[in-house]
Amino acid sequence: MDCAAEEAEIRRALEPVPGIKSLSFQLGARTLGITAPQDTLPTALAAIREAGFSPVEVAQGEATANAESEHGIGAGLVRLSMALVFAIGAESMEFLFSGNKTATVIGLVLAVVAIGLAGFETYLKGFQALRRGKLNINALMSIAVTGAFVIGQWPEAAMVMALYAIAELIEARSVDRARNAIQGLMALAPEEAAVKQPDGTWLMTRASDVALDAIVRIRPGERVSLDGVVVRGNSTINQAPVTGESIPVEKASGDQVFAGTINEAGELEFKVTAAASNSTLARIIHAVEEAQGSRAETQRFVDKFAAVYTPLVFVLALGVALLTPWLLDWTWMQAIYKALVLLVIACPCALVISTPVTVVSALAAAARQGILIKGGAYLESARKLKVIALDKTGTITEGKPKLITHQVLVGEAAQAEQIALSLAGRSDHPVSKAIAAGLSGQAREVDSFAALPGRGVQGVIAGTTYVLGNHRLVEERGQCSPEIESLLASHEQNGRTVTLLASDRGVLAVFAVADAIKPTSKQAIAELTALGIKSVMLTGDNEATAQSIAREAGIAEARGNLLPEDKLTAIQDLQKKYGMAGMSGDGINDAPALAKADIGIAMGAAGTDTAIETADVVIMNDNLRRIPTTIRLSRKTHTVLWQNISFALGVKAVFFLLAVFGSATMWMAVFADMGASLLVVVNGLRLLKTGQDD
Repeated sequence: MDCAAEEAEIRRALEPVPGIKSLSFQLGARTLGITAPQDTLPTALAAIREAGFSPVEVAQGEATANAESEHGIGAGLVRLSMALVFAIGAESMEFLFSGNKTATVIGLVLAVVAIGLAGFETYLKGFQALRRGKLNINALMSIAVTGAFVIGQWPEAAMVMALYAIAELIEARSVDRARNAIQGLMALAPEEAAVKQPDGTWLMTRASDVALDAIVRIRPGERVSLDGVVVRGNSTINQAPVTGESIPVEKASGDQVFAGTINEAGELEFKVTAAASNSTLARIIHAVEEAQGSRAETQRFVDKFAAVYTPLVFVLALGVALLTPWLLDWTWMQAIYKALVLLVIACPCALVISTPVTVVSALAAAARQGILIKGGAYLESARKLKVIALDKTGTITEGKPKLITHQVLVGEAAQAEQIALSLAGRSDHPVSKAIAAGLSGQAREVDSFAALPGRGVQGVIAGTTYVLGNHRLVEERGQCSPEIESLLASHEQNGRTVTLLASDRGVLAVFAVADAIKPTSKQAIAELTALGIKSVMLTGDNEATAQSIAREAGIAEARGNLLPEDKLTAIQDLQKKYGMAGMSGDGINDAPALAKADIGIAMGAAGTDTAIETADVVIMNDNLRRIPTTIRLSRKTHTVLWQNISFALGVKAVFFLLAVFGSATMWMAVFADMGASLLVVVNGLRLLKTGQDD
C-alpha cells in the first residue's frame, strides 16, 4: 500500500464486505485498521487479496513496514537492474541486427526475460484490476506493454516495462523519505531505561515494561525514555524533538520531562507518569499518523479528478485505435501504437502522488518545530484565516504573576526589599511568591508571622511589626493618602496587582505584580499583522487589564470580562465580520470557543492530553510565533500543491498532443510520466526542509 490510489483500491474492494464499521488507513506505517466483528476479518482479508495486495496481520503498534520496505527496495533494485540490461540487449539486437532472424529470436527472448523480471507484479495487479473492471496504472501498463509486444514492438515493450518498474521503485524510495520523517520520531525515545530496584540498584529494563511511578535515571548525553517528573538532580534538557524549543530548558525537582528529549548536563532521577505507549511523544506520533488520513481539499479534488481522467483517456485511446484509420488515413499499426502511447499517458501517478507526499512533508516539518497539525484539511485551510482570537492568560502572557516593578517610599531601599522578601517568602499566595521570586538578598527571621485573610500577611522583624498586603489592609490601618491612591490607580490602570509594605511609620514601599506578556508575543502579533491577519484578544480578566496587555502586545482590539459562553459568541461575531476565524487558548477553559472556531489552536500543550485530543492545531510549547509559522507553512504547502498539479497536468497535455499529432514513443511517454512523478515528489519533499523561524 504505497499511495492514496492504492488506498482507494482497497476501500473499493472492502465496500461490499458486510459488517465493516470503519477503516483506519495509516499510509506512513502501511497499516490498515478494520473495525468489524471478528468473523468478518477472513472475508475482508480475502477481498484485499483479491484486489492484488498481500495483507499481513500485525500487533497494534508493531512497526514492520520500514524493514520490509528497505529489504524490498534492495532486492528489487538488483532484479530491475538485470531487467534493464536485458531490455537494452533487446533494443541493441533490433538496432544492430535488424532483419537477422537469429538476432530477432535472441532479442525476443531478451525482451520476454526483461518483461518477466520487471513486470510480474505489475501484470498480477493489472490482471486483478481488470477482473474487477478497474483501470489502475498496473492495468494500463499491462495493456500497453502487451499491445506493443503483440504488434511487434517487443524491444520497446521491454524497455517501457523496465523503465516503469525502476521509476516506481525510485518513487517509492522518495515517498518513504516523507514517511520516515514521521516514523523517525519513534526512534527518539530509547527502548530501555535504567530503573531503580527495591534494593537501590539500577536495572536496564525495556521502556514498554516500566511501571507508572517507577524511578528512572538518565545520565548526561542520554535521551529521556519516558515521561515523568524530576525527583532528584538538576540539569538542562533539550526539548526540541517534542516542543521545537531551540534553547535547552532548566530542570529541577518537580519539573516535567518528556520522552525523546535529551539530557545535556547533570544526572536526573524522575518518577514515571505515563506508560511508553501513552507518552507525549507517542501521542504526537499517533496524532500525526491519524492526520495523514485526513484529506485536504486539494487531495479530494485530485482523487476525484484522477478517477475521471484515467477512464476518459482510455476511451480516447480506444477512439484513436478504432477511428483514426478511417478519419485520418493512418495505418492500423500507427493507430494502435499511438493508442498504446496514450494508455501510458493515462497513468495518473504524478497527479495522485503529488498531494499526499506534499501534505505529509508539511506535517513532518511542522512536527519538528513543535507544531502538531491534526490533518491535511487544517494544514491547507490555515492559509484562509482572516482573524485569530487569542486568550490572554497562558497564550499572550506567561500565565503566572511576576514582579514588574517596585518603589520604596520611606527608608533605605535595601532594607525595605529585605523586609518584603522575608514576609513574602513565608506566604504561599501567588502574589507573595511572585514578589519573593522578584527580589534578591537574604531573608531575615520573622517572628509572630500571621496571615490576614483577604488582606495580606504580617510579622515582627527585629522588634518592629510590618504588614505586606493589599489596598484594603492599608485603608483599614488609616495609612492611605492622595499620593498613595494616585500611585495605586496608575498601576491598576495598567492591569497590575499592587501590594504595599507598611509599618507604624506608614507605607514604606509599593510592589506591582502582573501576568507579564511572553517575550515572543509582540513579535508574533506583528508577524500575523504582516500576513494580513487581524488579532483580537478575548479574556475573562477585567477590561483595564485586557486593554493594557493588548496595548503592550500590539493588539488593536481586546474584549474583557468574558465568560466561556461569551468567548463562543465573540468567535461567532468575528466569523460574521471577517470570515474564517481561528481561536488560540489552553484547550480546556476555552473549549467552546476552540470548538466553534474554524481552526482551534491549543497553546503550551506538552504533556496535556486534553489539548492534543481536542484541538485542530497544537503548539507544543508556549511560543506564540508558531501560529504565524503555521500560516506561512499552510500557504507554502498550497503553493507547492498547485505547482505539482499544474506541472503534472502540463506534462500530460504536452505528451497527449505529441502522441496524437507528433512522434512520441512509448518509452518517452513512460520516461516523461515517471519523471514527472519523481519531480513532483522531490518538490513536495522540499517542505521537509522548512526550518524554524527563531
